[in-house]
Amino acid sequence: MPGFQTRAIHAGEIDPVLGAVTLPTFSSATYESGGETRYDDVRYIRLNNTPNHRVLHAKLAELEGAEAALVTGSGMSAITTALLSVLKAGDHLLAQRMLYGGTHSFVTRDLERWGIEHDLIDADDPDSWKAKLRPNTRAVYVESLTNPLVTIGALDQVAPFAREHGLVSLIDSTFATPVNFRPIEHGFDLVLHSATKYLNGHGDIVAGAVIGATERVDAITHDLNHLGGSLNPQACALLHRGLRTLGLRMRQHDANGLALARFLEEHPAVERVHYPGLESHPDHARAKAWFSGCGGVLSFELRGGVEVADQVLKHVRLPAVAPSLGSVESLITRPATTSHSGIDPELRRALGVPDELIRVACGVEDAEDLVADFEQAIAKAAGG
Repeated sequence: MPGFQTRAIHAGEIDPVLGAVTLPTFSSATYESGGETRYDDVRYIRLNNTPNHRVLHAKLAELEGAEAALVTGSGMSAITTALLSVLKAGDHLLAQRMLYGGTHSFVTRDLERWGIEHDLIDADDPDSWKAKLRPNTRAVYVESLTNPLVTIGALDQVAPFAREHGLVSLIDSTFATPVNFRPIEHGFDLVLHSATKYLNGHGDIVAGAVIGATERVDAITHDLNHLGGSLNPQACALLHRGLRTLGLRMRQHDANGLALARFLEEHPAVERVHYPGLESHPDHARAKAWFSGCGGVLSFELRGGVEVADQVLKHVRLPAVAPSLGSVESLITRPATTSHSGIDPELRRALGVPDELIRVACGVEDAEDLVADFEQAIAKAAGG
């Protein structure tokens, strides 16, 4: 099989259109009928089946080692549509306790509006999962690398547990990408991505992806087509462009994340660093066994609390103070004010996300420049 980067460039591509080496953007909302008999096959922009969509679907499936893929209008659209496709009123979901803030709110607040129950599980303790099962449990949901503490749960136990109990296993693998971890190879049924992040890699679109077996992806496609969470062809073209350099970019994200984490771990002003690429991290053995790299996201806590943390955000020069991750430029934020601001403060702290926690999404700048920038920012913050 060709290597990852070769497949990122060539997988799913169609014959050149009028000789164009780069796939054109097909902006047409409607297409001539080709004799389609199913609603979902009618060629129409909202049904996510323009040539730009189809190439992305084939490429993403190939990169994840799956049968099929679907792109959506956002990462949350991928997550919510997938969950609503595998669950119905009266069903029960098991979900990892530490989740991205938007997902956590959807699971713990919104699902009940559809009559769907849930329990949160400790992803580190698979022996405790069975006790949370109910006769109506239908799915289990986890993340490959959690946001913002970058932990790795007992991922090798999720798919076997799901198969044993007749559950659908879903995993948000945004932070890992198929470069570093391919959940299908570990038995997961559905892989979800916020393609806004690493898959696109340039911070200029919002998109999502659902990847898995054809039958499951077809069912989610049908639901998405009714819910209307389509990805416009212009965004498809930008995502297509980003995917073709994914392997190259992830090498630098991985290297920068590890270099900055090692620097921070040794800094006397830093209380704690969260990055599983560090040998000292409790999940390092899992990272080494299952992952090719740990990505560019890390978080850390400084001595001195929120005031010092805000001073660091004020004095860094390279990272933009902004949410999101996975772009070529570095970003920095306090999750308590962005990704996890919708979670009750007491619960947020119980989850291990204190107000002073800083999350860094390393871009692809030179590692030594990032380290130097944080060195000067922390010095200024610690000095007043």
